Amino acid sequence: MPLPFLTADRAFDEPGEDLALPFDDRDRWRRPYRPGPWRVGAAALLLLLASYLLFAAVIIVAAGNASGGGACLVLAVVVIACALRLLRMGTWVSASGLRLVRFFTTNTTPWTYVMFVRTVQQPVRWLGLPRTVQGQALVLQRGGHSGEEPTPLLTTHSADFLGRSEAFDRAADAVEVWADEYRQRA
Repeated sequence: MPLPFLTADRAFDEPGEDLALPFDDRDRWRRPYRPGPWRVGAAALLLLLASYLLFAAVIIVAAGNASGGGACLVLAVVVIACALRLLRMGTWVSASGLRLVRFFTTNTTPWTYVMFVRTVQQPVRWLGLPRTVQGQALVLQRGGHSGEEPTPLLTTHSADFLGRSEAFDRAADAVEVWADEYRQRA
């Protein structure tokens, strides 16, 4: 069963690709990078936990306790939903704007409100935890809001790019190219 949210477009992985935006359908939301091993590993562990919960639900129902089995089933569905949401997290681009998908929220910024997207050296969160380390971040500055801090879109120490600096550089370049092209059109 294909899972389109797990695969990035192959054009971003080809070295020497001259086309900046090699897509036929630019209106479709796409993530210009693959999910990192930390993110995929955490989702795999959550799905493993869900399989144990589903097996426990079957055993509990077979033992005659339908309410306990139902509770295990509901908990398994919540864990599966969390794993899928974890895999959907990241920065997505399309012709209509830039979308930052977090675990509980999704923020979409139309290209007309994007002032700049650039890579900066700054303290970044390590795997999304409160601990910060020195790294690089691709930041988004929205227009129209005076004094608003730039929003980090990608960081070198996130679950997608920890230990994968080349992948971060390719993804940051791809998002910057999308921003440059569509801000000029807007």
